[in-house]
Parts: sequence; C-alpha cells; structure tokens
Amino acid sequence: MGTADVEAVWRIESARIVAALTRFTGDFGLAEDAAQEAVAEALVSWPLAPPANPAGWLMATARRRAIDAIRRRAALRDRYALLAADLPVESAVDDDIDPDKIDDDVLALMFVSCHPVLSPESRVALTLRVVGGLSSEEIARAFLVPVPTVQARITRGKKTIAAAGVPFELPPAAERRERLGGVLSVLYVIFSEGSTATSGDRLLRPDVAYEAIRLARTLAALQPTEPEVHGLLALCELTAARFPARTGPDGSPILLEDQDRRRWDFSAIHRGLVALAKASACGLGPYGLQAAIAATHASAPSVEATDWDRIVVLYEALGRVAPSPVVELNRAVAVAMASGPAQALAIVDELIASDRLPGSHLVPTVRGELLTRLGRRPEARAELELAARLCANQRERSVLLRKAATLS
Repeated sequence: MGTADVEAVWRIESARIVAALTRFTGDFGLAEDAAQEAVAEALVSWPLAPPANPAGWLMATARRRAIDAIRRRAALRDRYALLAADLPVESAVDDDIDPDKIDDDVLALMFVSCHPVLSPESRVALTLRVVGGLSSEEIARAFLVPVPTVQARITRGKKTIAAAGVPFELPPAAERRERLGGVLSVLYVIFSEGSTATSGDRLLRPDVAYEAIRLARTLAALQPTEPEVHGLLALCELTAARFPARTGPDGSPILLEDQDRRRWDFSAIHRGLVALAKASACGLGPYGLQAAIAATHASAPSVEATDWDRIVVLYEALGRVAPSPVVELNRAVAVAMASGPAQALAIVDELIASDRLPGSHLVPTVRGELLTRLGRRPEARAELELAARLCANQRERSVLLRKAATLS
C-alpha cells in the first residue's frame, strides 16, 4: 500500500477517528494531533506491512498516540488509567467505542469545527482538516494561501476551542438549528470557492467543490429531517452538474448561453432534484430556493427556453427570507432576461446608489452587460474595464477584457 492508499483511507475515515478520539479524551486538539501522528506512521509502515483492516489500524494507532500524550500530562493520570487498556492493533472498534454513537460523534465534530467562537477562516480550515481529512498542503492549494497560514489557522482554532471550553457534544435542541446554519454556511463557502475561484488562474477548483459535496452528503445522512441540509446538497449537486461544460480545453470560461448542455452531468442533476424534493417537504429556505433556481436552469434546453419569470419569482422569495445585495444583483440578471435590460438596469443603479457591494467586480460586470444590450457601448466598455480591474480571478478577468475590447 502506498501514499495514495493511506490518503484514501484517511479521507474516508478521518471524521470517525477524530470524533471517537475526542469522545475518549475530551480534548479536540489532542485527538486531531494523535490522528495525524497515526497517518504519519501509516505512511511509513503500510508499504512494508499492509494491514488487513486499514481503518481499524488507524483508529488503534491514533488511540495509542492519544494515550501516550495523556500519559505525559500529569494532571490527567486518572484518565490515562481509564484509557490505557491494551488494544489489538487491527481492531476496528474496541469495547470503549459504541458504534451507535459514531454518527452523533461525527455530527458533534462538525458543530465543534464550525463553532461561532472561531473565525470564519479557522472554521473552513478545521472543517476541511478534521472532518474532511485534507492535509494542510491540500487546503493551502485550494485557497491559494501559504501552508504556514493554514497551519496557523488550524492551531489557533484548536487553541480557541480549548480556551473557550467548547464541549464535544451536540448543541441543545433549542439552539441546534441556528448552529446548523453555521455548519451549512461553512460548507457553502467551501463549495463556492470550488465552483468559482475568487482568485488565481483557474475558474473552477472541482476538487474543492466535490469535497464540499461529500461533506454535505455526510451531513444530510446525519440530519435527514433538516430541509436546509438537503437544500444545500441540492444546490451543490445542481451547480456542479454544469462543471464539465463551464470551461474549454484551455480552462477558459464558457458562458451559460454558450455551454454545450449535452456535457452537463445528468446523474448529478438527478441527485440534486432528489435532494430538492426532500428539501421541499417542509417549505424551502434560502439554500432550497437557490437550489430551485439551479433546478430551473438544469431543466431548460437553452437559455432562451429557460423559465425566467419563475427565476425572478424565486429570487424575490429569496430576497425576502435572506436579503442580500448579491441576491438583488442576481434578480436583476433574471429580470433582464424576463423583462428586458432597462428594468434590470434600474435595480443595479439602485444597488450602486446605496453602495451595498463596494469593490465588487460583479456590479460593473452586470451593468456592463446591461448597457451593451441597451446599445450604450462606451459606457458598457468603461464598466467592463472597471470590472476587470476589480476581478482577482485571471480567467474571469480575461473574459471581461475581451468583451470590453469588442465594444471599442
């Protein structure tokens, strides 16, 4: 077994292992460190002596590392005595592990990793590291930041959790739904970075987006009665379905109207529609409404045949339950398709007047497109050039500059 095998097993089992260790030790940071030490040992020993039960080997080895660490802490001698029973190296589940509690432990791990005491950056890093099983190097590549920055965010996060005395447990029922919103927002941030990278020379980072989908599927399995969990999963699946058609062979963006819809992933569309049906059972929340918009696009044979009136209505509903300037801007795009660019331009100009999206390249991008359709070419060119200056993604910037050049 090589490095790829170790990484594959770890990606699948990391959440269960860290969750179980946290339950044993009561120390989130120690559990994650012990699990990482087990992975490091596996990279050395597995190529020489592959275990019959890789997941059990990782669990047992990580538990031993946790015991070693606890033994070095004089204040925790009593807990060490409780934990230090011998383990067979390849036992997947020992007497202290209750298989019926594993799912609750993984869910609790998600809530801890996304706890409100943490900074947004630490929530994302911890979730990908501890729940997703990604290395610091993989997270750094995904978000185009230095590896030491990611490591610092993870370290700060673990110290903050310890200092705040965050318990390893599911939140009380009264606050669970509110806290669940925090978990969903972290997964949404991760997916959004994968579906449209905020910077760098790639429009898409599918590996990041698919990791968010994997985590969303895990959460949906653990919280099957929560409609917004299914709403987020539906949104991610339906959006990712368009990935194969969103870029050309050289990585350049392909706009929605120019995409070959035969290249869309219809299996992902089916999974998204199934998740959306589950989300719809109790009424759609913000993620469910966004998924419904994505489903409308996914079911249309072309841009022209898209039910834009329905999309406008859905954006209006989204604006009532989760108002934001980005929702308004997207509504303007839908209004332009349904009713013409003049009405949409008024919505965009109102956003500019209220300065609700300062410094964003999205506003001049949309305004430039609307002015182009209205035949106001010099103004449109100026807006698209401004959008290019504000855009940090090189692929998007090149598209904006090409559009601006055609208006000269």
